[in-house]
Amino acid sequence: MEKANQGTKRPERLILGIDPGSNVMGYGLLRVTSLNKPELVDMGVLDFRKVKDHYLTLRQIFTELVTLIDRYVPDEMCLEAPFFGKNVQSMLKLGRAQGVAMAAGLYRELPIAEYAPLKVKMAITGNGQAAKEQVAYMLQRMLHIPDAMMPEKLDATDALGVAMCHYIETSRGIETKGTYRNWKEYARRNASRVSGETESEVNEKNAHFASIIRGNGKKVHRTMRTEKAENEWEILARHRAQERREREERRGENIESKETKIRNDDTDR
Repeated sequence: MEKANQGTKRPERLILGIDPGSNVMGYGLLRVTSLNKPELVDMGVLDFRKVKDHYLTLRQIFTELVTLIDRYVPDEMCLEAPFFGKNVQSMLKLGRAQGVAMAAGLYRELPIAEYAPLKVKMAITGNGQAAKEQVAYMLQRMLHIPDAMMPEKLDATDALGVAMCHYIETSRGIETKGTYRNWKEYARRNASRVSGETESEVNEKNAHFASIIRGNGKKVHRTMRTEKAENEWEILARHRAQERREREERRGENIESKETKIRNDDTDR
C-alpha cells in the first residue's frame, strides 16, 4: 500500500523544445520524471546573427542542434510551428530554419512533434493570445525556476513552453476520463486544468470577455451559448476575422473613392 501511494512510476524521458528562428533560435530541455513530473534541465538560445550568409546560417543551425542533441541525448523533439505573416521573405527564412531543425532531430532519429503558437500559449497560460512575458512568468511558477536562471531572451522560454506543451499533450497523468479528438476538445472539457483556475472562474471570465467584444461596436453577431461557454481564443479569432473583413471593405471604398475623384478631376479639365 505504501508503494501504491507513491504514484505509478514510468520511464524517465527528456523533451527538447525548439523555438525556430533564422537569427536567434531558442531551446528548452524538460525532464519528465518517473512520477510524471516535469523538471527544467536547461534552456537558452543559439545566436546566428553574426553569420551574414543565409545558407551558412542553415548549416550552422544544423551543426549546433546536432551538437546540442548529442550533449543532452533527448528522447523527443518538438517545435513551434511558424505563424503566417505578411512578409514572404521572413516566412521563407523561418520555414527553412524550422526545416533544418527538424532535419537535425531526424538525423539523430528523434520523434518530431509540432505545435501552433496559439496551442502552446493555451497550454501554459490558458490564453491563446498571451504575451511572451506571460508565458515566461507561468513557466517560472510551474517549474519553480529561480529568478537567476531566467534568461534575458524570451526565445528560450518560448522553446521551454513548447516542451511543456508537448508534455501536457502526451502525458496521461493530467487526463480525465474519456478520449479527446483534438486539443480544442481537451481545453473545453478541462478548462480549469489548462488555466489553473476553477471551472466557475473560467466560465465567468469567458462570459465577461464575450460581453466586452459584443459591446465594443464591432459587428460580432454570434452570441454566447448559455450551456456551453466558448473559449475566449475562439471569440477573439472570430473578432479578428471580422476586423479583417471590415478593413478590406474600407480599403475597397477608399480605392473606389479615389477613382471617382480622378474621373471628376479629368472631367473638370
